[in-house]
Amino acid sequence: MADTNLIVAVAQVDASREAGDARIQWLDEQLQLAKAQAVELLVLPELFVSGYNAGSLIEKLAETTDGVTAKAITMLAKKYHIAIHYGFAERDGVKLYNAAQCIGPKGNVLGQYRKRLLPPGFEATYFTKGNGIGLFRWRGFNIGMLICYDAEFPELSRQLALAGADIILVPTALGSQWGWVAQQMMPTRGYENGVYFVYANYCGEENGMAFLGESFIGCPIGRQQQDEQDLARAGSDEALIVATIKLERVKLAQARLPYLTDCRHVIKAGGLI
Repeated sequence: MADTNLIVAVAQVDASREAGDARIQWLDEQLQLAKAQAVELLVLPELFVSGYNAGSLIEKLAETTDGVTAKAITMLAKKYHIAIHYGFAERDGVKLYNAAQCIGPKGNVLGQYRKRLLPPGFEATYFTKGNGIGLFRWRGFNIGMLICYDAEFPELSRQLALAGADIILVPTALGSQWGWVAQQMMPTRGYENGVYFVYANYCGEENGMAFLGESFIGCPIGRQQQDEQDLARAGSDEALIVATIKLERVKLAQARLPYLTDCRHVIKAGGLI
């Protein structure tokens, strides 16, 4: 267990970058930088393929799980031997989903997820709610998936942790007015479950919407030492942040504060959870 480590990166992109080939080219550049740092898993923001604030264009930009962009990202994953977790607008028949999938370094799909909770406005207008949890096992870790607004509900992170997640990946599109969410609420999600929390946001502006940035990789054990709460955090510009995730830290955090054990007791006793 002590040797079970994973080098994870978040690529924070300027939301003004044009959808399509321009974003794939930018991703190629980030993967070159990531490869030089021995990164094994790269996480990208919500709706990375299409852009978030795309309005009705989302219907045109939506793709199937094996569409043109998925094929391009699969080629990059194999080229650099890095797993890539990214958000996209998924087309499934007549329905659209705010989705994410993780392509492994051999080109295989490691995990797929559809956003379960949609905030009012753009997303509720165009997307259908997903209805399943996202959890896959890779490199000795159980890796959970949420998307943006999902993570603002403690129940969903807790559900993943109770199912065995060691890491929760969260592509997001957090606006610049929601600093408290990235700075306080999201690190708490990791701490209260004793898991690593990987939050991948945009920076810059897209069609009049300004994004916060501040993507981060959060430690499961909280602030025991000065540098432990956030293993890495971006600012308000494009950035590639990298951290080493250690399975032993998850086990230590969950043993130190047995929230999950006690939560199971509450559930078994017929509590409100």
